[in-house]
Amino acid sequence: MIRNYFCILVMLLASAIVIGQDRPNSTTQNYLRMRWTTVATGMPTDWYGTDEAKRIAENVLVSQKDIGGWVKNQPYHHVFSDSLRTYYKRTKNDVGGTFDNGSTISELRFLAKVYTHFKDERYKEAFNKGLDYIFLAQYDNGGWPQFYPVRDAGEETRTDRTVPYSMHITYNDNAMVNIMNFLKDIYADVPEFAPLKIAPDTKDKARKAFDRGIDCILKTQISVNAKPTVWCAQHHYKTLAPVKARSYELASFSGSESVGIVALLMDIDHPSAAVIAAVDGACTWFEQNKIEGIRVERQRDQQGNRNTVVVTDKKAPPIWARFYDLETAKPYFCDRDGIKKHALDEIGAERRNGYSWYTNAPQHVLDAQSEWHKKWGVD
Repeated sequence: MIRNYFCILVMLLASAIVIGQDRPNSTTQNYLRMRWTTVATGMPTDWYGTDEAKRIAENVLVSQKDIGGWVKNQPYHHVFSDSLRTYYKRTKNDVGGTFDNGSTISELRFLAKVYTHFKDERYKEAFNKGLDYIFLAQYDNGGWPQFYPVRDAGEETRTDRTVPYSMHITYNDNAMVNIMNFLKDIYADVPEFAPLKIAPDTKDKARKAFDRGIDCILKTQISVNAKPTVWCAQHHYKTLAPVKARSYELASFSGSESVGIVALLMDIDHPSAAVIAAVDGACTWFEQNKIEGIRVERQRDQQGNRNTVVVTDKKAPPIWARFYDLETAKPYFCDRDGIKKHALDEIGAERRNGYSWYTNAPQHVLDAQSEWHKKWGVD
């Protein structure tokens, strides 16, 4: 009787173990549902010492291009099939990586986090290769392209719509700001990178690359009547002039990407007179070009389709347009035909609902400006 009971208990335990193995735990379910950029840098510190993080590190290693970067918008935290792993191995020599949408920087920060726990030298080697890729991709003028190696218009294909604008100095989606914040963390030897024991000459190289980036930022700031304003989302890789990207992203004053640039400049210790002038010029532009009395709503029409609309609201906090005309300084909006419109409801549903045309982000730097002045004794 006792023996029979024991046998039944063992069978139940075995079943429970099998079921437990088949059913992902809550942590697994959560991170698989997240965006890769969140998993790469936003998980609790201890999580990067788990088996899950170690498995993902193998994905990150196999997907790194031979030149050192990664492609964008890939769910590196998902389980790789054998065929996908073979694909990444086969395409390692394909044309390089990108800094768009947090790519390459996210992967490098992830590798640093898992190296802290596992001390796998392959992680460190991949990290160093990625860091060299960043140094290699920087232009002599201090800027970085969205994609490296750069491609020119002669290489354009139907499947690659980033040509030729991917060669330009790219502030869009904080691409260059992300690189520079990463480099600053390298030479400042933040705790996140301390276990890597980065060589002093590499830290010095990172500092010099950062300083050249600042010089590029100051030179690309758009000046109107000899007064510094803000930046375009992209600037020409040679002339430094504002340039267009996709058909609906025309050359403009940027009410969005300029915020990340200003925040980067405000984070510099003992800022130079040139940096102070750049920050104050941009903040003045933000103050002069804020839009009051409206707010943006996402509604549903009778068919259940999403519809983004602008609503009058005298109590609404200030907002800014993403793009302002370089000649009139008025906000504009575009469909894929590249024709400027002066109201959001004048463009079609696809672009109206599939793009961020307004932002409240400039308020953050405006709110910080006064304390920043006090910190550095700016009159």
